[in-house]
Amino acid sequence: MAGNAATEAGYDCGFLDEVVSDGRIAHERSVREEYAEDASPHPGRRPDAVVWPADTAEVAAVLAAANDRGVPVTPWSGGSGLEGNAIPVEGGIVLNTHEIDHVEVSPADMQATVGAGVVYDELNERLAREGLCFAPGISSGDVATLGGMVATNASGFNAVRYGETRDHVRRLEVVTADGRIVDCGRDVVKTSAGYSLKDLFVGSEGTLGVVTEVTVGLVGIPEHRRAALVTFPSRVAASRAVSDIVGSGLVPGALEFMDENAIRMLNRYHPGLGLEVAPTLLIELHANNDGIDADLAFAEGICADHDMLGWEAAGEGEVDDLWQARRDKYWATKSYRDEWDIALVGDVVVPISRYPDIVGAVAEASEDLDLVTSCVGHAGDGNLHFTSLVDPDDEGMVERAHELNERVVERAIALGGSATGEHGVGLGKRKFMAREHGPALDLMRTLKDAFDPDGILNPGKVLPEGRESS
Repeated sequence: MAGNAATEAGYDCGFLDEVVSDGRIAHERSVREEYAEDASPHPGRRPDAVVWPADTAEVAAVLAAANDRGVPVTPWSGGSGLEGNAIPVEGGIVLNTHEIDHVEVSPADMQATVGAGVVYDELNERLAREGLCFAPGISSGDVATLGGMVATNASGFNAVRYGETRDHVRRLEVVTADGRIVDCGRDVVKTSAGYSLKDLFVGSEGTLGVVTEVTVGLVGIPEHRRAALVTFPSRVAASRAVSDIVGSGLVPGALEFMDENAIRMLNRYHPGLGLEVAPTLLIELHANNDGIDADLAFAEGICADHDMLGWEAAGEGEVDDLWQARRDKYWATKSYRDEWDIALVGDVVVPISRYPDIVGAVAEASEDLDLVTSCVGHAGDGNLHFTSLVDPDDEGMVERAHELNERVVERAIALGGSATGEHGVGLGKRKFMAREHGPALDLMRTLKDAFDPDGILNPGKVLPEGRESS
């Protein structure tokens, strides 16, 4: 690094007082402690300063000054990452984009231009006035920001129909490591002009540049919603139903899988929920015409072919309650057993035809390692999440939970899938990057070196140490 400013006590970040507005910097230990960890179980590291730039120009000033001094900068959005994406592992500066929260909606163009600090749910509340929404449907939407969603290419419940964040991004305003402000993409649905730089930044977790503004495409809020809870005799039967529903050409608005342990946890967390303890699919259909009822009947027929135990249609009010319960799965798991905690939240994705295999792999590993593991997943796009509860004081149990994660991730990659469907790589998935990408990993390093030659942007994330060729 050029002009490395590290000392035994950390980095000297006093220069920030000259480049950021009064009151937008914190050097106090108590504030810095708040930004040592994100929502993941990975160990934290206290930064040397926290800064809240007021706008893109201030972001540029911070990065230029930090780059000149070799001070690491870790971008921070909502802090809801589950792979340590926002932990400042080398100290330095945490750059929080929360204050960059402008919103400009263009209903005629079906798009919105928003600051990186805008919270997902708050954006959709604003868009609902126009009958529009930003569609990925993430479970942490009450805290996750657009900048963070771009950084991890986030997606969620509705991705099976509407796609992930990348599919909606039309333009990005990005600040590079040396403080240049660049626009990537255009405010149009498509363009063939040059390299698609915006797609390099989407999913890069702040290692190539800091996103300050996003233009996203929007969709209309569907006129009709129908949903059903479907129970099955086994995880395999439920998983095969998923594969057949998607393979039939039916495009659900959402298609969620929950195993028996997940249902037990939700029932305990929401005593009035009363769901049958069995492998379950939550199917939601969207449409603007009456054909939705025929589609729902078609889905029911497919589930019947897989020996469903029960089919319970839900009204619109009930649908919202069910989704709220599903969003609470993380907290339901944490509270399920006193003094136990979540070891980690697994996140893999496989080809839809291999969904039964990955669900089975989790069940097999959990039994073999004697762990209490629950599964939920955005099954319609092959995404599965798994969480093992552990006694944090039992080192052996914690190690077994990490072994389960490794087994399942390796199995997902072997099935042609990915180590992460939507949580990003962060710290936790770096060790799988060579296995998944092979020689392409060296090209990623070349890009990193080109965009951030001094290595100040979110160091220690995404790419493993050393060059890999396989």
